[in-house]
Amino acid sequence: MEAEKNDSADVETGPSTSHGSDGDDPLRQSSEVLARGLSSMLSAVISDFDCRAHQTLWSQDNLFSVLDRLTGELDQLLEDAPSPFIMQHAAKISSVRKRVSSLNSLLKSIQGRIDNIDRMLSIGTSHEKNNHNH
Repeated sequence: MEAEKNDSADVETGPSTSHGSDGDDPLRQSSEVLARGLSSMLSAVISDFDCRAHQTLWSQDNLFSVLDRLTGELDQLLEDAPSPFIMQHAAKISSVRKRVSSLNSLLKSIQGRIDNIDRMLSIGTSHEKNNHNH
């Protein structure tokens, strides 16, 4: 700790305007408080968004499985009794199924990104706490 004080004294070349150690600098303290506050706020927002994204992903997976089952039932119905009316609706359901599948892939990609951001914020917050405690 003593070496740090000596190093900072060697760097200063102008008149002494030091307020003591870096911990006593009001600007630095307010910057750290602001950074912790922003980090905490972003962490809460991302956690909330993460929870909602998980719920949406579950809902989309459920929708996909229902559409998949319905498509299978329609395919069986078409095999048993081909009908232009049923074929038209089967094509629409198949199209919806493809779009839901595409949306599921996109949601999973977004979820992965959110998880990475959350992990980075957690690491940054714990790093800040460790630096603040030392």
